[in-house]
Amino acid sequence: MSLVKFIEEPQFEDYKEVFKDNYILERREDGVILVRAHTNGGPIKLSVENHKSVQQLFKTVGADNKNEIMIFTGSGDEFMMEPDPEGFKIEAEDLNYWAYEYAFKDGRVNLYSLLNDLEIPTIGVLNGPGFHTELCLMCDLTICSENAIIYDLHYDIGSVPGDGINVCFQELLGTKRAAYALLTGEAINAEQALEWGMVNEVVPQDKLIERAYELADQIMTQPRTTRRMTTQVIRRPWKRRMTDDFDAGLAMQMFSQVAADSSHHGERHISDVIAYVRQGKKNNFD
Repeated sequence: MSLVKFIEEPQFEDYKEVFKDNYILERREDGVILVRAHTNGGPIKLSVENHKSVQQLFKTVGADNKNEIMIFTGSGDEFMMEPDPEGFKIEAEDLNYWAYEYAFKDGRVNLYSLLNDLEIPTIGVLNGPGFHTELCLMCDLTICSENAIIYDLHYDIGSVPGDGINVCFQELLGTKRAAYALLTGEAINAEQALEWGMVNEVVPQDKLIERAYELADQIMTQPRTTRRMTTQVIRRPWKRRMTDDFDAGLAMQMFSQVAADSSHHGERHISDVIAYVRQGKKNNFD
């Protein structure tokens, strides 16, 4: 008998309550956990608090050995199209602190946690148009709704696209297509995303979660060790890409913001960028 006992793992009912303001959590008896990101029950509105919660969630889900597959999605008809109107006030009040704490540290850890802290297979469900879609696109499998639009707004609003979407686009699209998407703000619709290999399936919006559970059921047919070790094999390209490119890109984005003396979401024209995507335009200059 060991001289010490196991440290207790996170308990689902406890962290379900802790995360409820940012994520609605459901878990089946077989360990398939559904995570619905939300802001006040609707689409995600990006904020410092919301941003920090991502890595906290992934670390907690990964630390609970009763979880076997994670399905990650948004809420409503859009994934993430707008920032919280007051969501970056705390950053502007102390830019020197939050430029590291929020923008650099959390920006790094969020994606590293998705790839490293979750030993279980992950299924990203992109429920509609949005930015920061790397949270779904970098899951092991990704499905999207027919109305999904994938785009990056960083360059259009005066920021360097270096906090994860750059790595995601370059890995999935290749060098030239990624460069075009990042420099022009190209809006990539669901059919194009499927053709280019950004997503695995396009599914009617009202069938997304049902289809995600079907995929989870297929994955669950194999033993636990096989599932988990296969996950580590298929993530190797992502881990190589992150090791080679991620930190440098994020540092360049942070430098550009500090040099411009601006907070992360104090950039101009954000409403214009969102408007062109909602209007179905391919680029911001259409």
